[in-house]
Amino acid sequence: QVTLVESGGGLVQPGGSLRLSCAASGPRFAVIPMAWYRQAEGMQRELVAKVSTLGHAQYSDSVVGRFTISREDAKNTMYLQMDNLKPEDTATYYCHCSYQFNDYWGQGTQVTVSS
Repeated sequence: QVTLVESGGGLVQPGGSLRLSCAASGPRFAVIPMAWYRQAEGMQRELVAKVSTLGHAQYSDSVVGRFTISREDAKNTMYLQMDNLKPEDTATYYCHCSYQFNDYWGQGTQVTVSS
Protein backbone atom coordinates (compact mmCIF):
# COMPACT_ATOMS: atom_id res chain seq x y z
CA GLN A 1 0.00 0.00 0.00
CA VAL A 2 1.32 3.44 -1.01
CA THR A 3 -0.19 6.80 -0.08
CA LEU A 4 0.73 9.89 -2.10
CA VAL A 5 0.07 13.48 -1.02
CA GLU A 6 0.79 16.43 -3.30
CA SER A 7 1.37 20.02 -2.22
CA GLY A 8 2.70 23.27 -3.60
CA GLY A 9 0.08 24.26 -6.14
CA GLY A 10 -1.38 27.73 -6.41
CA LEU A 11 -1.97 30.78 -8.58
CA VAL A 12 1.02 32.22 -10.43
CA GLN A 13 1.51 34.75 -13.20
CA PRO A 14 2.83 33.71 -16.61
CA GLY A 15 6.59 33.37 -16.47
CA GLY A 16 6.52 32.54 -12.79
CA SER A 17 7.64 29.42 -10.92
CA LEU A 18 6.19 26.85 -8.56
CA ARG A 19 7.59 23.74 -6.91
CA LEU A 20 5.29 20.81 -6.34
CA SER A 21 6.02 18.12 -3.78
CA CYS A 22 4.74 14.57 -3.51
CA ALA A 23 5.16 12.90 -0.14
CA ALA A 24 4.91 9.12 -0.20
CA SER A 25 4.21 6.74 2.62
CA GLY A 26 4.58 3.00 2.36
CA PRO A 27 7.31 0.54 1.74
CA ARG A 28 10.46 0.93 -0.28
CA PHE A 29 9.97 4.32 -1.93
CA ALA A 30 13.51 4.14 -3.26
CA VAL A 31 12.70 1.19 -5.55
CA ILE A 32 9.57 2.75 -7.09
CA PRO A 33 9.68 4.79 -10.31
CA MET A 34 7.57 7.93 -9.90
CA ALA A 35 5.75 10.31 -12.21
CA TRP A 36 3.79 13.54 -12.43
CA TYR A 37 0.62 13.76 -14.50
CA ARG A 38 -1.72 16.66 -15.09
CA GLN A 39 -5.30 17.06 -16.17
CA ALA A 40 -6.73 20.28 -17.50
CA GLU A 41 -10.47 20.90 -17.37
CA GLY A 42 -12.22 18.92 -20.07
CA MET A 43 -9.02 17.20 -21.13
CA GLN A 44 -7.52 13.75 -20.63
CA ARG A 45 -4.88 13.20 -17.98
CA GLU A 46 -1.41 13.38 -19.50
CA LEU A 47 2.07 12.42 -18.42
CA VAL A 48 4.24 15.42 -17.58
CA ALA A 49 7.46 13.84 -16.34
CA LYS A 50 8.78 10.66 -14.80
CA VAL A 51 11.86 9.74 -12.81
CA SER A 52 13.47 6.33 -12.44
CA THR A 53 14.83 4.83 -9.24
CA LEU A 54 18.28 5.97 -10.40
CA GLY A 55 17.09 9.54 -10.92
CA HIS A 56 16.86 9.44 -14.70
CA ALA A 57 14.22 11.86 -15.91
CA GLN A 58 11.98 12.04 -18.95
CA TYR A 59 9.66 14.87 -19.93
CA SER A 60 6.78 15.54 -22.24
CA ASP A 61 7.63 17.80 -25.16
CA SER A 62 5.40 20.55 -23.77
CA VAL A 63 7.47 21.01 -20.59
CA VAL A 64 11.02 20.06 -21.56
CA GLY A 65 13.46 22.80 -20.66
CA ARG A 66 11.00 24.40 -18.23
CA PHE A 67 10.18 21.68 -15.69
CA THR A 68 12.56 19.59 -13.59
CA ILE A 69 11.56 16.39 -11.83
CA SER A 70 13.60 15.04 -8.94
CA ARG A 71 13.36 12.71 -5.98
CA GLU A 72 14.79 12.65 -2.48
CA ASP A 73 14.56 9.07 -1.32
CA ALA A 74 15.72 9.86 2.22
CA LYS A 75 12.56 11.95 2.60
CA ASN A 76 10.25 9.71 0.53
CA THR A 77 9.50 12.77 -1.58
CA MET A 78 9.37 13.65 -5.27
CA TYR A 79 9.43 17.18 -6.63
CA LEU A 80 8.46 19.04 -9.77
CA GLN A 81 10.15 22.40 -10.24
CA MET A 82 8.14 24.38 -12.77
CA ASP A 83 9.69 27.48 -14.30
CA ASN A 84 8.55 29.88 -17.02
CA LEU A 85 4.97 28.78 -16.48
CA LYS A 86 2.43 29.37 -19.22
CA PRO A 87 -1.37 29.63 -19.10
CA GLU A 88 -1.56 26.25 -20.86
CA ASP A 89 0.14 24.68 -17.84
CA THR A 90 -3.03 25.32 -15.84
CA ALA A 91 -4.25 21.96 -14.58
CA THR A 92 -4.58 19.69 -11.60
CA TYR A 93 -1.24 17.93 -11.08
CA TYR A 94 -1.14 14.38 -9.80
CA CYS A 95 1.60 12.24 -8.36
CA HIS A 96 1.61 8.62 -9.57
CA CYS A 97 3.40 5.35 -9.08
CA SER A 98 2.89 1.69 -9.82
CA TYR A 99 3.86 -0.82 -7.14
CA GLN A 100 3.21 -4.55 -6.99
CA PHE A 101 0.82 -4.38 -9.95
CA ASN A 102 -1.28 -1.57 -8.44
CA ASP A 103 -1.55 2.05 -9.56
CA TYR A 104 -1.47 4.76 -6.91
CA TRP A 105 -2.53 8.40 -7.30
CA GLY A 106 -2.48 11.40 -5.05
CA GLN A 107 -5.48 13.67 -4.58
CA GLY A 108 -4.01 16.31 -6.89
CA THR A 109 -2.91 19.91 -6.47
CA GLN A 110 -4.26 22.76 -8.58
CA VAL A 111 -1.91 24.95 -10.59
CA THR A 112 -3.38 28.06 -12.20
CA VAL A 113 -1.28 30.28 -14.45
CA SER A 114 -3.01 33.57 -15.08
CA SER A 115 -2.37 37.29 -15.05
